[in-house]
Amino acid sequence: MGDRIAGPHARISVTLLAGCGISVAVALSASAAPTAPVAEAMSAPGASSAGTNGELPAAASPLDAAAAARFAALALKCLHREYPNHISHTLNGDSDARPPHELTPAFYGCLDWHSDVHGHWLLVRLIRLFPDAPFVTEARAAVARSLTPQNIAGEITYLRGSGRASFERPYGLGWLLRLAAELRRAEDADARSWSATLAPLESEVAARLTSYLPKLYYPIRIGEHDQTAFALALTWDWAAVTGDAHMRDALKDAAQRFYLHDRNCPLAYEPSGEDFLSPCLAEADFMRRVLAPPAFARWLTAFLPQVPRSTASAAAASAWLSPGVVTDRADPKLAHIDGLNLSRAWMLEGVAHGLPRHDPRIPALIAVAQAHAAAALPAVTGEHYEGGHWLGTFAVYLTSQAGLPAAR
Repeated sequence: MGDRIAGPHARISVTLLAGCGISVAVALSASAAPTAPVAEAMSAPGASSAGTNGELPAAASPLDAAAAARFAALALKCLHREYPNHISHTLNGDSDARPPHELTPAFYGCLDWHSDVHGHWLLVRLIRLFPDAPFVTEARAAVARSLTPQNIAGEITYLRGSGRASFERPYGLGWLLRLAAELRRAEDADARSWSATLAPLESEVAARLTSYLPKLYYPIRIGEHDQTAFALALTWDWAAVTGDAHMRDALKDAAQRFYLHDRNCPLAYEPSGEDFLSPCLAEADFMRRVLAPPAFARWLTAFLPQVPRSTASAAAASAWLSPGVVTDRADPKLAHIDGLNLSRAWMLEGVAHGLPRHDPRIPALIAVAQAHAAAALPAVTGEHYEGGHWLGTFAVYLTSQAGLPAAR
């Protein structure tokens, strides 16, 4: 996956004290519309796409050392902060009524398990991109504190407990694999050691997802944690790093069954009030990974026919999808809209990079991606813990172009 930096450093739901809940949002419609054959579905290494050689304008300014330090501080503030804590925890007996650091000893901070996992991803990525930054010493110590053999063994024991088959599936599991992929890409001794330590949990999570996907008959088309498309994209990127052909096959099968024949995604119905992921754009951002650029261009025409082409006016090119409005950043669910704007920005950018290089929809996609980034990045301050415990990850994912390929 691509890296982009600036400068020389190139089931019981329980809230402990405070927390944010998890709910559902809007469903999409899908109907049969023949598109690209499955044989075309794999992105060909030599295919010409807009993303080759970084030719497109970016959705956001490149991540620089100052911004990296701010985002790292957000993760360091919460990585081992146990309370407040929101857990989704199945109790099998009195002995399961324990504090978070005993239940999941590696990932118990940042309000919830998945935020703690992707907080570790944020730090590992920034350590790799800015190895000489002042925050790196503290970041290395924080990651080392979490990723010990004893802690990872405790995580596996928890996952294997009775009634936990769906724990953090698919969002948190996808982020765990993304963390594992980031560690595998790093070249320093610490990262190699952490990767080896995490490997048993990585294998457990990958096995759970490869077992789950064939049994999932319908995709989950919402704008929050249970959404299928975004987690599949995270998992696809992990499979690309590891070379896991079995996982790639499972993901291609899911893409064919769930999304290949979708059309007319009701983007006008988005967002729902508590979304942090776009159902329509997340699906498109996954499918651009699976389909070669010409096939993806045809699929996108049927799926999102409302994307303007270059013949549209400048106003139409930038106004066809407006950023979401955040009314209260101290409310843990309403603050989700900041995350929606960030994730829309990287998804729109990803869709543009998945198209052939001269596709006339690219200017409109990039213009709207830039508008969403501009609306959301100034809000990633940590002023409110409701957003501060997770928005830094979304900002780093966007500004470092974590989801883009280095080359087709």
